[in-house]
Amino acid sequence: MSDSFVQKGLSSNSVGMISAAVIGISCIAPAYTLSGGLGPTASEVGEHLPAIFLVGFIPMFLVAIGYRELNSSMPDSGTTFTWATRAFGPVIGWLGGWGLLAATVLVLSNLAGIAVSFFYLLLAQVFGKPELADLANNTAVNVATCFVFIVIAAYISYRGMDTTKTLQYALVGFQLVVLVLFSCMALFKANTGQAFDATPISLEWLNPFGVESFSAFAAGIALSVFIYWGWDVVLTMSEETEGAHSTPGRAATATILVIVFLYQLIAFATVSFSGTSDGRYGLGNQAIQANIFAELAGPVMGPLAILMSLAVLGSSAASLQSTFISPARTLLAMGYYKALPKSFAHISPKHQSPDVATWVAAGISFAFYAIMRVISEAVLWDTITALGMMVCFYYAITAFACVWYFRKESWRSAKTLVSQLVCPLIGGILLLVFFVQTSYDAMDPSYGSGSSLFGIGLVFILGVAVLVSGLLVLAVTWIRSPDFFRSKGLRRGLPTDDVVLMEDTTISVFDHPAETETVASTAQRKP
Repeated sequence: MSDSFVQKGLSSNSVGMISAAVIGISCIAPAYTLSGGLGPTASEVGEHLPAIFLVGFIPMFLVAIGYRELNSSMPDSGTTFTWATRAFGPVIGWLGGWGLLAATVLVLSNLAGIAVSFFYLLLAQVFGKPELADLANNTAVNVATCFVFIVIAAYISYRGMDTTKTLQYALVGFQLVVLVLFSCMALFKANTGQAFDATPISLEWLNPFGVESFSAFAAGIALSVFIYWGWDVVLTMSEETEGAHSTPGRAATATILVIVFLYQLIAFATVSFSGTSDGRYGLGNQAIQANIFAELAGPVMGPLAILMSLAVLGSSAASLQSTFISPARTLLAMGYYKALPKSFAHISPKHQSPDVATWVAAGISFAFYAIMRVISEAVLWDTITALGMMVCFYYAITAFACVWYFRKESWRSAKTLVSQLVCPLIGGILLLVFFVQTSYDAMDPSYGSGSSLFGIGLVFILGVAVLVSGLLVLAVTWIRSPDFFRSKGLRRGLPTDDVVLMEDTTISVFDHPAETETVASTAQRKP
């Protein structure tokens, strides 16, 4: 199978399967993600936390199969944007790309915030001065520190995949070791009567039907979608990966399987150690839910608690850097295909990375964080829940794009029917249901942090604001740069189509790996 496809100037064959999986795990950032997501999920579903994590894994896995099929057919750094455009046309494709960009901007801001908190907590632990941890609550210091972290992370990403891989191996390996150590110590203390609220492990914890209501179930799933989110960064690196048609899909699958095993271990360990009450260390205590590991590390790990601070700080810092990969390459693709100004498609000659797109993503993320931090910490907290809505939105679009893209070819065999139609269709429907249910529940002022505006929940307002802003930017883009919406950059087409129009030149691109195609030299230059 040839690996020919439209190149955009990125460094090809620079990432192997293991490196891709490590970067995928880094982007998910289990230590950071669970620190902020474990408590809210437990408060919704109680002891059924392992069940929700398991059920939340199912749509992720089904959608990942659809991603794999689409990547096998057409590797492209634009992923959702490119594939949805090919399946449904420029408007849906553009909105899919916007959903991905919005999700990454939201999570980058939260990553930076968590990194700042743990940075000053670590300083307090190292120097034995608890007052240093309070510096994270000083808005000016917090925002300034956040700026430094974002600049460093963006610079490493700008330097290209070689620098990224070296950093990620160390940080990901360390956080995985610490999380497994934390879980083992929590389980040991729960079984020896040293836990805060020792709760005997029960298979009932794996029963999703034990959750008291569908609203609580949907809310738990939306939050669990957030904690799995990030594996698709592996697909945005497809143009830089060895074996672009097959390796990214395999790496994404491996990433999700490693994460689901780790999450089950941590879920059982924390519920067994802390219980789900609203006591001091109970998972239902809202006072500790914003930072579960910071609160539980001491009781569970004793003097080794500093390792957890290092792990969460390293996790958020590593994810802050690796998460830049996705929006930068999506912006690159949107610029290349004329869906955004062509300056976004600029590639650094020295590092073969999307330099303009990377720094723009960094600037927008910092601006969003700074504004939200000044307005209210509750707003920042609610962006995590709103993020779940955005992820459900663009993952569902991608899943349905797979179904429509392969609607004729998927009937060739039972295998293709399952992988190209059944799995992504079920995954997309599940995510769409969770999106609608969560959006409805988010209208309740008590949802999320409990903040509201005009009697409507702030989480819902944030989610709608992000989507509406996407429509506004789309309208402006359409007026100023109509070529993409006239199908002059990337046109709608089925798997059997093999021609797109780039500028005024007809070139061949890979629409199906079984077809032998040649990419004209004009496609190798930037638009």
